[in-house]
Amino acid sequence: MTRPPHTIRMHAADNVAIVANEGGLPAGTVLADGLVLLDKVPQAHKVALVDIPEGGAVRRYDVPIGYAIKPIPAGSWVHERLLHMPEARELERLPIATVKPPAQEPLTGYTFEGYRNPDGSVGTRNILAITQTVQCVAGVTDFAVQRIKAELLPRYPNVDDVVALEHTYGCGVAIDAPDAAIPIRTLRNISLNPNFGGEVMVVSLGCEKLQPERLLPPGAIPVVDQRADADPALDVVCLQDDAYVGFMSMVESILRQAEHHLARLNARRRETVPASELVVGVQCGGSDAFSGVTANPAVGFCTDLLVRAGATVMFSEVTEVRDGIDQLTSRANTPEVAQAMVAQMAWYDAYLARGQVDRSANTTPGNKQGGLSNIVEKAMGSIVKSGRSAISGVVAPGDKATQKGLLYAATPASDFICGTLQLAAGMNLHVFTTGRGTPYGLAEVPVIKVATRSELARRWHDLMDVNAGRIADGEAGIEDVGWELFHLMLEVASGRRKTWAEQWKLHNALVLFNPAPVT
Repeated sequence: MTRPPHTIRMHAADNVAIVANEGGLPAGTVLADGLVLLDKVPQAHKVALVDIPEGGAVRRYDVPIGYAIKPIPAGSWVHERLLHMPEARELERLPIATVKPPAQEPLTGYTFEGYRNPDGSVGTRNILAITQTVQCVAGVTDFAVQRIKAELLPRYPNVDDVVALEHTYGCGVAIDAPDAAIPIRTLRNISLNPNFGGEVMVVSLGCEKLQPERLLPPGAIPVVDQRADADPALDVVCLQDDAYVGFMSMVESILRQAEHHLARLNARRRETVPASELVVGVQCGGSDAFSGVTANPAVGFCTDLLVRAGATVMFSEVTEVRDGIDQLTSRANTPEVAQAMVAQMAWYDAYLARGQVDRSANTTPGNKQGGLSNIVEKAMGSIVKSGRSAISGVVAPGDKATQKGLLYAATPASDFICGTLQLAAGMNLHVFTTGRGTPYGLAEVPVIKVATRSELARRWHDLMDVNAGRIADGEAGIEDVGWELFHLMLEVASGRRKTWAEQWKLHNALVLFNPAPVT
């Protein structure tokens, strides 16, 4: 049955709405309020609800997302070629900690089955991770990991997986440049992610700039036995050591060392822990105009539930929140948190300027095909993933989160770089929303995928875990999908459910953020 014309307006002050019908609406369509479409308008794209004069503001989310470069008659298709993008909001004279969200009742009684680590953190999976100091060893390590999975892992049924922390860093870089601290601490903190159980194993080449002791200096690895009075020895297989004669001797050494770690991981068991032990990274990719209507608001509602439960939630993507900086600084719980966000935005503005680009480099062609005219519109839909709670802290790129509540983790918007940095911050569960669709996944943590549209959820039925498109269809509310996601997170964190990305073993590579020079 053909659905009647359906448009979605985000705020009463908006002068545009998006078309919700699959396949869009043809010219001549009469909307519920009597407006006649002058153009064919694709699904998720905007239609002008009133005449907009040249230079007039186009408002969505009650925010000017652009200014008309020529008159736009009511009923017209409003797309990026008709708009001039607003200038970026200045980082001065911002509202600082002015919004005090109403106190919400703590959410108690929710638990999951997790792996308690020696440092007090909790994993949602029990994985042996093999750290690499340099890309040069990636082939050898991958060969060894395939053998570990085939020959050793079946003997250790309580270990979920073995992953090689492959990356493109480690040599041929300006290792002493100030910004080199970012990729180094990123890799260090990923090696200590809660899903790895405190087991640290390193494969090194030997001649690389990023030496094992620099990557993981004394004191970096938590002491497993609290009675020990010395730092644990760093377990390194160095391929250039004279002891290795031939390729297979290197591989056999990696297997021997891996078995010690596998035995300790295999002895661990899940235990009931409160939902406050979740460390969740939220992110969007392949976004469309529905992202800010369905999936991201549902994630935002779930974010508030997690914060009420005492958990840690990180939202990120600098350029995708930069245009809402006033919304963020006003929600900071202290002036210091607000200033820390401003500092991260200013650093990133300067970083983009060095590359002779600005925030307009984000959006993608797919974003525009999905109805997002520019980064301002995209940012308004992205920022709602953070919910309404006060922002209690800021995590710099590559740093580890050290507090509970809603945190802003400063990362690029690139899906795989953002995910990598959220791993370093300590996330043990990932939520990823998409409108255009992406098979994105991570080997290191479960990734729950949320579709913004029912058409995508049907077409990619074995890739999407939650269909938030039901919100636009009128079949569910934002709160309904938010609660569904919250309960699914507890099931996935407990190991009782696997995400589609886990089932298919769809894993994106780690991509370290390296703003320092490459030599």
